[in-house]
Amino acid sequence: MQPLTKGAVIVISSHVVRGSVGNRAAVFALEVLGHPVWALPTIVLPWHPGHGPATRLRFADDDFDKAIEDLIAAPWLGEVSAILTGYFGSARQPAAVARLVQAAKQKNPDLTYVCDPVMGDLGGLYIRLETAEAIRDHLIPIADIATPNRYELQWLVGSDLSSNQQIIDAALSLGPKRMLVTSAVPMMAGGTGNLLLSGRSALLAEHRLIENPPNGLGDLLAAVFLARLLDGVDEETALRTATASVFEILARTAKRGGDELALESDASSLSTPMAMVQLRRLMHPAQRKPGRS
Repeated sequence: MQPLTKGAVIVISSHVVRGSVGNRAAVFALEVLGHPVWALPTIVLPWHPGHGPATRLRFADDDFDKAIEDLIAAPWLGEVSAILTGYFGSARQPAAVARLVQAAKQKNPDLTYVCDPVMGDLGGLYIRLETAEAIRDHLIPIADIATPNRYELQWLVGSDLSSNQQIIDAALSLGPKRMLVTSAVPMMAGGTGNLLLSGRSALLAEHRLIENPPNGLGDLLAAVFLARLLDGVDEETALRTATASVFEILARTAKRGGDELALESDASSLSTPMAMVQLRRLMHPAQRKPGRS
């Protein structure tokens, strides 16, 4: 049997029957970019709740715990090079996933864990408070990369973030080595941006704002950014190409008037995006001269 050319990625998030959010977005993107995926749903829904109420198929916490223990004991766990988590369906699930991350890192110390803390937006939390607290307490501290939007980051640190400098300071206070914050404060008129903080580097990738976008952009960005890093590209290139991919797919979806990202039609945008992205270097606290505030 041929050995795997790339390590597997475990993706743990929601699954929708119709649409391209949660696992549907992340798994597709990772596989298009050549990464084997193990997909575990945290909840199953007919469609994204933004389209209206529908039945939620939930897993009993004990059953979810047992599935996690099966993965921990699996003889193939050493194949895994990364874990990506998103939406959780209960407050007990994050603690179970934390055990999986720790076990996988024992098998592969170089494993990358990406926590996309899917919990809210401008309107506030849209998951239960205790679930958000479990993500904050169990998963953010062990994440190598976290990918909150600005409003999720505000909730995590407990303060408003009206400038990119405040976003940078907030990201540094949480602990992950890399923080990719979506919905950052734009510097170009009519734009929006993704702010990557890593080491001594603060990079802002901007593109024009498209109003009323479909859901799933954060799920897609986290997956594509992870895929690029796993392919060995530098952070600046990973940020630029991931941002370009997501923006290009969004722009094409908006042009067609779609209410969901049409990933199957726009797969080429994942591998070879052509959209232009403005990249800026921002002042990082480590770059400030002594005596300056």
